[in-house]
Amino acid sequence: MSVAELKERHAAAIEAVNDLRERLKQRSQQLLDTDVAGYARSQGRSQVTFGPTDLVCCRTLQGHTGKVYSLDWTPERDRIVSASQDGRLIVWNAQTSQKTHAIKLPCAWVMTCAFSPTGQSVACGGLDSMCSIFNLNSATDRDGNLPVSVTLNGHKGYVSCCQYVPDEDIHIITSSGDQTCVLWDITTGLRTTVFGGEFQSGHTADVLSVSINGTNSRVFVSGSCDGTARLWDTRVASRAMRTFQGHEGDVNTVKFFPDGNRFGTGSDDGTCRLFDIRNGHQLQVYYQQHSDKEVPLVTSIAFSISGRLLFAGYSNGDCYVWDTLLARVRN
Repeated sequence: MSVAELKERHAAAIEAVNDLRERLKQRSQQLLDTDVAGYARSQGRSQVTFGPTDLVCCRTLQGHTGKVYSLDWTPERDRIVSASQDGRLIVWNAQTSQKTHAIKLPCAWVMTCAFSPTGQSVACGGLDSMCSIFNLNSATDRDGNLPVSVTLNGHKGYVSCCQYVPDEDIHIITSSGDQTCVLWDITTGLRTTVFGGEFQSGHTADVLSVSINGTNSRVFVSGSCDGTARLWDTRVASRAMRTFQGHEGDVNTVKFFPDGNRFGTGSDDGTCRLFDIRNGHQLQVYYQQHSDKEVPLVTSIAFSISGRLLFAGYSNGDCYVWDTLLARVRN
């Protein structure tokens, strides 16, 4: 068989695969006869309502002198780590509001931080393209600063997000402006797996956020400036398991739903969306109409423990609490 014939058969196979993929997509859309809100209403589910004292500010943590870009809780929810443009990580006691550690960073342009599952270490990353690990039990140097325990160096762009693999302190996943995500072995400081990059199923623009599935730590989702979210299995780096489309702007933040079967996204298009990882469908869109022409960007999201509430932070400083079933802002 000649090279020309092989190329012709290859082109025909690609066309057949694309045709089947489109037919499957159309069939899936035909079977998707409702959304989460419609189903909830059909079942008589009511909107979540709050009294005037149900959502109140419990504490204000003061100490940073610059913008706070990121924070994370310990699994026990008793401590918080925050990362600020003032070039410091601060570890807080959530019950007393007291600072337990104030860590001066090698690079002031920090963008993300994370607590380890045991709460014994914290990680951060930013414009220095590295992820720095600090052991909170280490002795301080003569200037009173906590030294970097491990530096994870290998990204070719800024580190936008980092998250420890649940239930262990030795692996962490980072996302970067180099269009990749990386799984690291903290004990060796080496990359275990790179997701994206030269692989065609990877992101085509900066990756801004990652979220690891709490019920299956081998699975994580990433959000990117290419307007998509992608689902990955740490055992298969060569391709994304699924690509989720729908946003009309950068996907700034992703977060898994508590049951691990769905995840939420927040975007520059001003919407939050809920996707199902099992069938790839978009289940819900959360969007609030605004009187002015400029639509605020969604910068961060978080689910309540039950998943019934979605907290969304916006670029104008607002925080909306959404009923995830009915897609309404709480009263």
